Amino acid sequence: MTTVHGAWLDQPATQDVCRMLETGGAQALFVGGCVRNALIGAPVGDIDIATDATPDRVIALAKAAGLRAIPTGIDHGTVTVVAGGIAHEITTFRRDVEADGRHAIVAFSTDVAEDAARRDFTMNALYADARGQVQDPLGGIDDLRARRVRFIGDATARIREDYLRVLRYFRFHAWYGDQDAGLDGEALAAISENLDGLETLSRERVGGEMLRLLGAADPVRAVAGLAATGALARLFPGSDAKALGPLVHLEQVVDVPPDPIRRLASLNVTEPMQALRLSRPQAARLDRLREAVGACQAPAELGYRLGAEEARDVILLRGAMLEQHIEPADLKCIETGATARFPISAKDLMPEFTGTALGEELARLEQTWIASGFTATRDELLIR
Repeated sequence: MTTVHGAWLDQPATQDVCRMLETGGAQALFVGGCVRNALIGAPVGDIDIATDATPDRVIALAKAAGLRAIPTGIDHGTVTVVAGGIAHEITTFRRDVEADGRHAIVAFSTDVAEDAARRDFTMNALYADARGQVQDPLGGIDDLRARRVRFIGDATARIREDYLRVLRYFRFHAWYGDQDAGLDGEALAAISENLDGLETLSRERVGGEMLRLLGAADPVRAVAGLAATGALARLFPGSDAKALGPLVHLEQVVDVPPDPIRRLASLNVTEPMQALRLSRPQAARLDRLREAVGACQAPAELGYRLGAEEARDVILLRGAMLEQHIEPADLKCIETGATARFPISAKDLMPEFTGTALGEELARLEQTWIASGFTATRDELLIR
């Protein structure tokens, strides 16, 4: 029998939660990402537990055990139980009664097979008990080992239950799929035939999935599939993914970690703040990158004005869009600019200059200083 192991499973607080359910006569089965990631040796984050106990019963058992229970999604069967400072999301087995592509009406179940059948991909329908013994009702282990992302049952039916699964399919392929293999033909056909449903999704959900997709080590094949099905153009009209592959290559050459905003800048998404509901800091950074890519500033000036990391991102984006190599000298110039400090302040020019004239003179001297390679001294600049 297949088993999972890990500190996340053995920690006393998590075992206490399982014991709380089991001593109350209920099942306690870890499910989804924690089991999937443990099987492939990836880090485990959230701990999700499925049970045949109803939410009210879970809350009662938690209180009897002296644990804090929070009804975070009680209408859909989810109660968060906090033990040892760790949040455990406990959800009652469910089956779908009705779905409209965005929301589902569910009924509670006592059958783990019914719970598995309503999930999205076979690799997410994996369960494990408190001892780590895995239950695989739908053959998800074979798909996981083959790094094959496969919809449960009929792909069209799964997509029409929740159209966000279109983006989730490509995200999961980027993170867990075989990057040297083609994407599943049945899945791609089902996605191509159900593009209209994407328009029903909230921009927040789309943005969250897209950023997670772009955060994968190599999302190129997944985004190419997103484009090939027509989903990329439907979600982001006018976007273009051709620079993403060169960008990922250049990131690997200079050894920088994946960054969703940097990669988003390569896709030419119009009005990204509205299209993806980015946070204000994310949108501001994206605007700076896109503006600087099209400007004529040299690497040293980019380093001075944007800082080393953002300037490097601009150089990477320029290289990707022009399909050019990154010169080590450019990266060195960025570092030089990032550490440079303009030696003139406004008070050095007052009272001779005031108001608008003061700002213009500061800008002129700053440009002179930059053109000198940041070598002009305060006295030299003031004499000029």
